[in-house]
Amino acid sequence: MTLRFMTWNIKTGGKGRLDAIATVIRRERPDLLALQELRGFDRDDGRVMRELAGATGMTAHLARSFLGQPVAVLVREPLEIVERAAVRWRLHHAAAIVTVATPAGRLRVVSTHLNPFSPPRRRREAVWLAHRYNPAKMPTIVAGDLNGLDPGTDHTETLRPQPGFLQARHLAADGTADTRAVAAFVDAGFTDLWKVAGSGSPLTVPTTRGGGREFSRMRLDYVMASPRIAEGAKDMVVVRGDETEFASDHYPVRVELS
Repeated sequence: MTLRFMTWNIKTGGKGRLDAIATVIRRERPDLLALQELRGFDRDDGRVMRELAGATGMTAHLARSFLGQPVAVLVREPLEIVERAAVRWRLHHAAAIVTVATPAGRLRVVSTHLNPFSPPRRRREAVWLAHRYNPAKMPTIVAGDLNGLDPGTDHTETLRPQPGFLQARHLAADGTADTRAVAAFVDAGFTDLWKVAGSGSPLTVPTTRGGGREFSRMRLDYVMASPRIAEGAKDMVVVRGDETEFASDHYPVRVELS
């Protein structure tokens, strides 16, 4: 069985852009979808979340946030959610967790959005999530806007165009690029799927017409997975063009999982 997985930060609830967002989701037709920045999706008993799920033919699990914005995991039939959970108080934003039944066994999916402002707090969030959802205990995917830079890459030119106050979001105390949040998942046993299945440009922000002036051209959106899942990952791309250029300041990231 092959599953299509996608993650996407849709920017502050997608206000005025939800039709375009739904169009992209319908066209890409993911079986599993992690969404972030769902501002207002928890109001009116989750009305907007239900409407987007209905418009895309999926079932949604929404996690509210104390400080930031909600996140969600959406699932397409015949996949079935058998367990649900949410993390609010340890994170600047939130994490939505579902376990789905697949022909190959249970699969856990975590949609999350890490702290955008503070590298130390972002690292703490990543360490906690990586160990709480240990990839050795159950096949697991952690995906979303990690707001961090990947280890093993030279980020000098990535950060150079940014003014100092924005660079500070991505610098360690010694002035080097801070990659500890993403590294925390790798150190805990997760595989960065882009490293094994990615093709084309990995940069996920900013889009051409969706804003994102606080970004230089960088990669902030990730799919981290158990090694067993990584073995079957292929055809990973950053989805560009058409509505993705204005529907958000982030591009969606899509991968096929066997």
